[in-house]
Amino acid sequence: MKRLALSIITSCTLASTTAQQVSENIKINQVGFYPDGPKLAIATNSSAKKFYLLGESKKDTAFKGTLIPTGTWEYSGETTSKADFSSFVKAGKYVLFVPGLGNSYPFEIAPKINENLGKAALKTFYYQRVSVELLPEYAGKFARKAGHPDNEVLIHGSAQSVKRPEGTKISSPGGWYDAGDYNKYIVNSGISTYTLLAAYEHYPAYFNSLKLNIPESKNEVPDILDESLVNVRWMLTMQDEDGGVYHKLTNANFDAFVMPDKAVSPRYVVVKTTAATNDFAAVMAQSARIFKKFSKQLPGLSDSCLKAAEKAYNWAKKNPGITYEQDQISKSFAPAIVTGAYDDKNLTDEAQWAASELFVTTGKPEYFSEANLKSTIGKFGVPGWQSVNTLALFSIVSNKTSAAIADIKSLETELLAIADKYKNYALKKSEYGIPMGQSKDDFVWGSNSTDANEGIILLMAYDLTKNKEYLNAAIAALDYLLGRNGTGYSYVTGFGGKPSIHPHHRPSEADGITEPIPGFLVGGPNPGVQDQSNCPDAKYPSTKPALAYLDHVCSYASNEIAINWNAPLVYLALGIEAIKAGQK
Repeated sequence: MKRLALSIITSCTLASTTAQQVSENIKINQVGFYPDGPKLAIATNSSAKKFYLLGESKKDTAFKGTLIPTGTWEYSGETTSKADFSSFVKAGKYVLFVPGLGNSYPFEIAPKINENLGKAALKTFYYQRVSVELLPEYAGKFARKAGHPDNEVLIHGSAQSVKRPEGTKISSPGGWYDAGDYNKYIVNSGISTYTLLAAYEHYPAYFNSLKLNIPESKNEVPDILDESLVNVRWMLTMQDEDGGVYHKLTNANFDAFVMPDKAVSPRYVVVKTTAATNDFAAVMAQSARIFKKFSKQLPGLSDSCLKAAEKAYNWAKKNPGITYEQDQISKSFAPAIVTGAYDDKNLTDEAQWAASELFVTTGKPEYFSEANLKSTIGKFGVPGWQSVNTLALFSIVSNKTSAAIADIKSLETELLAIADKYKNYALKKSEYGIPMGQSKDDFVWGSNSTDANEGIILLMAYDLTKNKEYLNAAIAALDYLLGRNGTGYSYVTGFGGKPSIHPHHRPSEADGITEPIPGFLVGGPNPGVQDQSNCPDAKYPSTKPALAYLDHVCSYASNEIAINWNAPLVYLALGIEAIKAGQK
């Protein structure tokens, strides 16, 4: 009788959750989980001892477990408890209920749980295409007119040469809009294009059959390569005859929040720089070896890319210290240029990356010697546009060329040492069970890309070792982006019960459609708050590192989108999918 009474009380308690409001104190991946994968949620500031997994009706208990206190996360100020339901494997739609808090946002347990997310993230590059109309057949309600033909781009005074004096017009159409603005930057295109090409190179069997519904989907080239080629072809137009590469193609000032076809300011290419040229060389060398496999469909492309790469690399060797100095340029030439700078001052990593990609593609040992990656052992870190030598590490380790075989072991050991740091933190130390947040320095401009790139490192380690702890930690990195984070947002537009809905993205703001284009990863928490003067009527809710995020179009420092943030999301989400599908 006592057991029956307890059962009745429990049933009544859980039945009452049907009317429960969603609790912002339950942080969970709002897309979902693989049946055979890890499944964690975090309850914050709660004294509850138990949690319950409820089916779609929110009346029946599918699983119950014990909340395990994990401490206080210093970067959010929250006390945290872990709900682990990894042993539950039944596919379906669920919410997680915590007494005293309420229900989580809904989520699903299913195979291929990240496929639609990853495809949407990759499709955003189509929506960022420059110089072409986006047709309803491919873009749906986000169809738009072509913008920025870029067939009469002016040589800025900073880029003038004898053969191309100031005011000369060149044609440089295509490519991708870089971020929430309408400009095109070689430095950021470098890591972005590389990451998509690397995803294909590391998981070709998976990407060979992945379709995105883009204009090229019916040809014989995988869609991820077709999309990457859009930017590769634009990058080729940015190389001067001497091999140097213009730093960016840009307006003098940022456009207003209008659709691309309404933005008609003059466009310029600016000074050739060492960073841009070596980034270009790296991507072209990588492109040469990947597109060589499609020489029937794309005749001559591989050879053209390799020639461009070698020409750029040689220019950079002759001009090893040309940095981008926007303030100085604006004082010396008209018009003043005030768009994104991408002004990296450390140029060693770009040279290492370019040499490494040329080595992998050509097999010439002199390139490996010039890369001198062993000199950087102990100094590699999470890749970003200003730190690209870890990309060299990825390519060397993934392409075990005989000329480098003696050094491969030390480079593999280095990669695993980096991955171990994130794996051990996520699985053993983090209050949230995530690799993100080992220090407050993780929470910078574009912090979500830091998390996604940490996930790539973990996937690389898994591919080397087949140790599932690396894979589980990579999945935790994706969990962070989709809701298991301090703010409780899914940072990917269009995905989850609480997605970012007001990104700093001109087309999403100007198109008259309520929701943003789906699949964009926003920048994420950034206590630097560099945009506060632009947001006088919308204050950041917190200055704590893990909470300093504002879902408002004004917030370019926390809520912009960018190609170098979406590219690692693509790699992470679809790399996990490829591994789960057994399609390396």
